[in-house]
Parts: sequence; C-alpha cells; structure tokens
Amino acid sequence: MPTNGSARDKGFIRYLAWSEEDERWRLVCTDAGCSEIGPGVVYPPKKEEHPGPFVSVAVGRTLNEYQIIYVTRGSGIFETEGHRYVVRPGSAMMVFPGVRHFYRPDFEVGWTEYWVGFKGDQIDSLCREGFLSPSRPFFVPGLRDGILSHYTQIFDLVAGQEPLYQPKAAALILGLVAELLSLERKSAQPGHAEELVAQAKFLMQERVDGEIDLNAIAAELGVSTSHLNEAFKSYTSMTPYQYFISVKLGRAKELLERGLPVKQVAWDLGFQDEYYFSRLFKNKTGVSPSHWKPWEGA
Repeated sequence: MPTNGSARDKGFIRYLAWSEEDERWRLVCTDAGCSEIGPGVVYPPKKEEHPGPFVSVAVGRTLNEYQIIYVTRGSGIFETEGHRYVVRPGSAMMVFPGVRHFYRPDFEVGWTEYWVGFKGDQIDSLCREGFLSPSRPFFVPGLRDGILSHYTQIFDLVAGQEPLYQPKAAALILGLVAELLSLERKSAQPGHAEELVAQAKFLMQERVDGEIDLNAIAAELGVSTSHLNEAFKSYTSMTPYQYFISVKLGRAKELLERGLPVKQVAWDLGFQDEYYFSRLFKNKTGVSPSHWKPWEGA
C-alpha cells in the first residue's frame, strides 16, 4: 500500500518533520497512518516503508514517542508491561515512550488499524497528573464515528502540510485523548449513572435561585445522598455543590450582562450576603461582579 496515497486510503503513512516553532506549541505529530491487513499477510507489511524502530512491532519494540492505535476490523493481541490484551473491533492501544510493547493481528484474520504518533510536554504533563499511564494502555471505546473523524482530519492535515498544520494536528490529538478518556469514564459508571446525573443537573438548574438541598434532590431521584455524591463526582469530576455554584455563577454572569445591580443579582440567586456573593464571584472568575462585562466588551 503506497505511502504517497490519499489520506483516506487504507495504506496511508506519513513520518513527519517539525520545526522549533512547532515545538513551542508543546505537542507535535510525529507520524500517522492507516493500514488494512488482510488474512494471511505477514505483519507489518512492506517493511521497507517503515523506519527501523517501527518494523519490530510484531515481536517487541520500544519507541521514543507516544502512539494511539485504533482497530476497527479484525482481531489480534497487544502486550505491554507484562499484560496481554485481546484486540477486537473498537479497541484502542496506547504506547508510551520507553515502554516495551508489541501488537499484531491474528494471522488468519488480519485487521484494519489507524494510528497517530506524537510527543511533547503537553502529553507528558497529562501523564504526570495521572490522566494517562502505562498501567492503563488499553481502551475499548467501540466503533465511534467521532474517533475515526479525529484520525481522518489528522491524515488530511499531514497530507496537505499547509502552514501551521502541526499545531492543528496537535489539537486533534488532544481531542482524541480526551474522547478516549471520556468514553472510558462513561463506561465505568453504573448503567443508570448518566441519567441520574442528568436529572440532578436539571433539578439544580431549576433551583438556581435557592440553596442546594442534596438530601431533597437525592430523595426526589430515589437514591441516597451518598450515592448521588459518588455518582456525580465520578461522572463529572465535580461534587454536586461545586456544580451548583458553577450554575449560579453562570446565571449571575447573564444577569450582570443585562445590567442588573450586583445587590439584586445576589438576592435573585439566593445569596443573603451581597459581599459573600462578590467574594465568591471574584474568587471563581478573577473579576468582581461590579466589573464583569460581556465577553465582547471585556
């Protein structure tokens, strides 16, 4: 499959260069491509098209970059850090710099793979903060149009290589990472958690002009307060109270932009103390409510 084909071909491969300017964006795309491996094909095919470190993927290798590989057809195996994973359609594998790994399709079946390689401080920082880890290298997002769209947009960018294509590709890579983590978090929730959190958000929006009563909300939704807290924080990374305050402040911005006095806004949103409201608003937004302006006038 030719390396100089269309970005939509199942045989598209690009190994990329980047400039010092690109590096200042703190994330660069190093390579990207897609391959359709048929049954009975030795993997990886056409080894002469790949640099040395990449041809040993089926027996074991260590790279100096990150990669995310998304398999949409076929089956195979992925092994890293002493753990072996069964790859099915809708699986995504992430490899980390300096971590030995291998993957390959089942010889009798083959697979279709999309991949992107990248490196930079932005991804390093996500690892340091615990969002990504070599101990969690395998995702099962399923067959998702949104994930495939990230890859095909990256392929179009690296094929065209117009000015600033590298930071545009970097933004898509971060979006891909966020999409995988979002789907992972969603899948970890109990079946009713999404609906429970959505209903709790609705009730908080509806009662934005009062004080939060989690016990009453939980009772109305038919769950314990502790269960609501746990589900809400796990699903949103915020406590119900933190979310309720963000809803109040969002509504406060709308009222302030309509020209309402600070004292009235505080009162309308259930704050008995105007000065507490002002301190909270400034703490969360960096601007006092008396100086808040619509975005276009800020």
